[in-house]
Amino acid sequence: MKKNFPWHIIVFLAPAVIIYSMFSALPLIDTLRLSFYTTNDAGVHTFVGMSNFHTILFDPDWSAAFWNAMWNNVKFFAVHMLLQNPIGLLLATLFSLKGLRWARSYRTLIFLPTLLSVVIIGFIWQLILSPLWGVGEKLMGFVGLENYFAPWLGQETTALITLSLISVWQYIGIPMMLIYAALLAVPEEIIEAAYAEGASSFRIFWQIKLPLILPTLGLVTILTFVANFNAFDLIYSVKGALAGPNYSTDLLGTYFYRTFFGYQAQIGSPTMGAAVATLMFLVILMGVAVYFYVVQRKLTRYEL
Repeated sequence: MKKNFPWHIIVFLAPAVIIYSMFSALPLIDTLRLSFYTTNDAGVHTFVGMSNFHTILFDPDWSAAFWNAMWNNVKFFAVHMLLQNPIGLLLATLFSLKGLRWARSYRTLIFLPTLLSVVIIGFIWQLILSPLWGVGEKLMGFVGLENYFAPWLGQETTALITLSLISVWQYIGIPMMLIYAALLAVPEEIIEAAYAEGASSFRIFWQIKLPLILPTLGLVTILTFVANFNAFDLIYSVKGALAGPNYSTDLLGTYFYRTFFGYQAQIGSPTMGAAVATLMFLVILMGVAVYFYVVQRKLTRYEL
């Protein structure tokens, strides 16, 4: 008996495939293509192979800014991994406990900054931390710490860390809710059996709940990595395209913006910008590949 061709599958998939191809896949392919060309004053493209990448990675006029942005991105990601995800895990664990009063209100308040515009968040924190008219110093004075207040956003040594902490504060609700959902999915029968055997709450979390939510923790990690190495909006809204002071908050996103569009004395170059975007894509791709071929395989074997 001849089977009918599954036209309904194609009909339902077609809109998503078309939109994804037009606004994601095709622009990505064209960016990769453009990175192998250079443009003269007349706007004529000339194929130069790997020359643009060699210039960005090894030319002193380009490489210093690129590696500075790369190193800043690593530090930006490290702060999120060391603070955002562990605190998100702690909050999710607390909210998953039975009998916690006002748990829904707390979850809503913590998740609320995630819904706000990054421009609004940056503007608010600039007002709070301003040494001239900000309320940060006064708030610290209430607990006797006013002597430790400093213009953190204006110092090279503290600007990036300060912006990283602002980002952690805004987006901590995302890992919290993902981990919270994973904890709720842990079978209650297993927890009750462990309590019946005399296991403590800490042992139940460490030996039962945590292993069961490891896939979610891995997902949170890779989402944090991708988001941080695509970061741009918070740095741009607070410090501008120059990512001051003295490029101390420069990330790959702001470096790409100046390279592609140009800014002040720097002339934009679409081909060099495409090369920077390609390098960003390769960095993210390698990070995702490491996750899938190292972490995800271990998690799969652990589940089996």
